[in-house]
Amino acid sequence: MKLEKIKEIANAVLYEGYLLYPYRHSAIKNRQRWTIGIVYPRVYSEANGKIDPWQMRTECLIARQSNQETTLNINVRFLHLLLRTAMQPATIQGQPNPAYNSEWSLAGRMVQEPHEEGIERDMPIEDISLSALVEQPRVVTIAFPGQEIVEEDVKREQLPISGAIRLSAEALSKDLYKLRVEIENTTPDFKVSTGRYNEILLQSFVSTHTLMQVQQGHFISLLEPPEELEEAAQGCQNLKTWPVLVGDEGETDTLLSSPIILYDYPQIAPESPGQLFDGTEIDEILTLRILTLTDEEKEQMRQGDERTRELLALTEALTPEQFMQLHGTIRSMKPVDEGE
Repeated sequence: MKLEKIKEIANAVLYEGYLLYPYRHSAIKNRQRWTIGIVYPRVYSEANGKIDPWQMRTECLIARQSNQETTLNINVRFLHLLLRTAMQPATIQGQPNPAYNSEWSLAGRMVQEPHEEGIERDMPIEDISLSALVEQPRVVTIAFPGQEIVEEDVKREQLPISGAIRLSAEALSKDLYKLRVEIENTTPDFKVSTGRYNEILLQSFVSTHTLMQVQQGHFISLLEPPEELEEAAQGCQNLKTWPVLVGDEGETDTLLSSPIILYDYPQIAPESPGQLFDGTEIDEILTLRILTLTDEEKEQMRQGDERTRELLALTEALTPEQFMQLHGTIRSMKPVDEGE
């Protein structure tokens, strides 16, 4: 499978729950939509009894090709949240701004309800020698600065985050290795005293997952390992993540370590019209529901970020033929045994 298709699957994980139907930030289900793959700051985690994890760990098996130098490309990916606030003046030419003071108006709700948006963060680490990791673990620093962006009547604030990616490997036999990828959030936590969940998310890694590719070797399925490797597979201890093979059926050179439980070789339905942010729903139902939103509700979608606007535009542009493709698709058929 081409890397672009694999990235589509990884992005479905990255944006799972990003914004749920009815796709309005005022909806109750979108008040706390960040629920998967969260790696919290260590200080916050330890202050709360480590209930909220500050680490994510992937362990997997790699079979090396004999007498070949096995290398890896690893990409740790997550969302770095920012707080979006619509700034409306309280007065216009000395008079109260009706939009600002109207509790039920669209503009009034936009003013009163700041909300989070996500920025993709990619940490690619390329051409890693597997044998070198056995000899010497490697640490890669995570560091993204804070920023404040003001555009017309919108302010976006992003807090700095920091951490580390720790890579190590262990030889289990002549050509079998255990790879370990640990992700840590060591962001100094300035808001631990407030105890406000949404604030700490601005300093967390959200929807964290790891994409790995191997050259001159192959990954072993942890879900269905060969019988002789079952014990080694059971010895892989994964924390808050589940590694599965991705690609075309039978390919073993790419692994996705996902905070969502998946089977080997997950696929994006070819009929899917685009990213709907909810992999547990049916595309046909979601697209039809979007089209039934009122004009005001659609306007509130447009007032969101670029991904939400793209979703609305894509849905409204669907042709009748594309809708029909979403309805009643059969993936495969097999004969029923006579004894059934």
